[in-house]
Parts: sequence; C-alpha cells; structure tokens
Amino acid sequence: MERRTFISVTAAALVPGPTPHQHVDPALITYFQEQLEGHYRADMLLGPHDLIGTVSAQYQLIDKLVRSARGETRRGLLRVGAAYAALVGWLYQDAGDLGAATFWRGVTQEIAVRSRDPHLIGYSLVNQAQVRTDLGDGHGVIDLCEAALGDAAGLFPKVRVMALQQQAHGASLTGDRATVDQLIDGAAGLLHRIDDDLPWGNACRRTPGYLEVQRATCYGRLGLGGEAEALWSQVLKAVPSTARRDRGVYLARHATAAAAARQPDQAVEIARSAAEIAVETRSVRMARELATLERTMRPWQDSPVGRDLAEILAPVTEGV
Repeated sequence: MERRTFISVTAAALVPGPTPHQHVDPALITYFQEQLEGHYRADMLLGPHDLIGTVSAQYQLIDKLVRSARGETRRGLLRVGAAYAALVGWLYQDAGDLGAATFWRGVTQEIAVRSRDPHLIGYSLVNQAQVRTDLGDGHGVIDLCEAALGDAAGLFPKVRVMALQQQAHGASLTGDRATVDQLIDGAAGLLHRIDDDLPWGNACRRTPGYLEVQRATCYGRLGLGGEAEALWSQVLKAVPSTARRDRGVYLARHATAAAAARQPDQAVEIARSAAEIAVETRSVRMARELATLERTMRPWQDSPVGRDLAEILAPVTEGV
C-alpha cells in the first residue's frame, strides 16, 4: 500500500496524544447509535465510497470523546465506537480494499476488548472472519468463528447466528457441504430467540431470507449450480428494491449459479440488472461477483450469448 493511501486509511483511527478534558454527556451514546442505524440504511442505497469519509470522521469524534469520558459513559462510547469501526471496515471491504478492511477489523477488535463486552468481542471476530472469507481462507474463517463461539452459551443469540453462518462460509471454502447445512440449520434454530436492542449486527433482522442467502452463497461456492439457482430464485422474490446493493450482489450470484447449471441465456438476463446496480454503487465486491460470472460463462464466450455478456459487463469488470 502506498504511504499516502495508508495515511488516508488510518487517519481517523490513529490520532496521537491525549485530548483536553471535557464533559461528555451520556446522551451522546444514544445520538451515535441513532446515526449508526441511518448509516446502515444509507449503505444499502449508496454503496461504500460516499460513506467511508463520513463514518470514519464520526469514529474519530467518538475516539476523542472516549479519551475524556468516564465510567459507564466511557464504556458505552467504546461499544458504539467498535460498531462504527466495524462499519468502516465493511465499507472498505465492499470497496475492494481488503488491506484497509483488515486494518479496521483490527481496530474493531481492539475497541471491543477495551469495552469488556463479550458479545462485541465475538462480533469483532466474526468481522475478521468475513475478510478471511473474501481472501478464500476457509480454515482461517473456521478458526475465528470457533474462537467467537468459545463461550457460546453466554453469547446473545444474534452473535451466535452470525458466527455459525460465517463458519458455514468457511466450510464451503473447504468443500464441506454437510457442515454447511448443519451450521446454517443450527443458526436457523436461534433466529426466533434474537431479542437484543444492540445497534450493530442486525443484518439477520433486516435481510429477508438472511440464512437462505448464506446457504445459496455457500452452494454456489461448492459448485452446486442447480440448488443454488433454485434458492436464489426464491430469495430474490423477497428482497425489496430499496436494498439496492444487496440485491445487486444476489443477482450476480444468481447469474453465476444459472451459468453453473448450464442455463447461459438466463444467466445473461439476470446479469443485466446486476451490472446496472454495480455501475451505480461502484461496489468492487459486486464487480468481483460479476467477474466470477464471466469466468463461469467461458464455455459460451465465442457464442452470441457470450458476446452479449461481454458487452453487458464491460463497464463493470474492467480492471477488476
């Protein structure tokens, strides 16, 4: 990473020195929590690039306040600060910068440990496992998720669901279909027990068919094109048009599953919508999903359907 890029990534997290003492009102915790929910919604609509600066600047303010706060106010700001660091890490991951994402996942874990909150520490480990998933390191994913679940009985059901489904991704990377199903079925048994009011980690509440999305993704990774295609057809019926970024990722994966199931015409038709969303959101993660589709469609690259796909994907996959 070039020095200038590194400085821009770390600037909000590595501000040196103490800050002048100031009174920190506990109401600021609620303020930042409410802002966080708005950032989650904006991420679904905008993609990563327009939010990284805003969210990292708010993290920097939280870090400044933590240095002056005392007692439970300080502890509460640490908890919300970890959630902001996790979101910055996710935004960099979605933007395709895994180095920056890894840095911010490390910041998340540091703040989580400082908060002494076991649920947040588990969440931070799952965040690191997400980066390992994008790196294709199945055993690394499993290690981190097993660490998160080390005291599973004491964790909120939401954290256990997150760790189990992420561990399923690790199992899919190691080719273990039976464990994928076992882990996702185990997570499904916990969904009805999620009742916390924590502002972070709520994708399992916001995302229709959340666990079937994970299963379909794992099946696609395992090369189970027909089963993955059937699941994506079902999942996408429930995804609202407002969840623009998520919908684009799912469409790209659906198109790849259709290609793997030897349905190239359907794959190209699905890819049209995914490519439009990828151009709008500038999500590198989505572009990489479409690059995977392009590789899966190579048997048809010299046919009319293959040339149609190349034209559709040209504005998206260039340089990915």
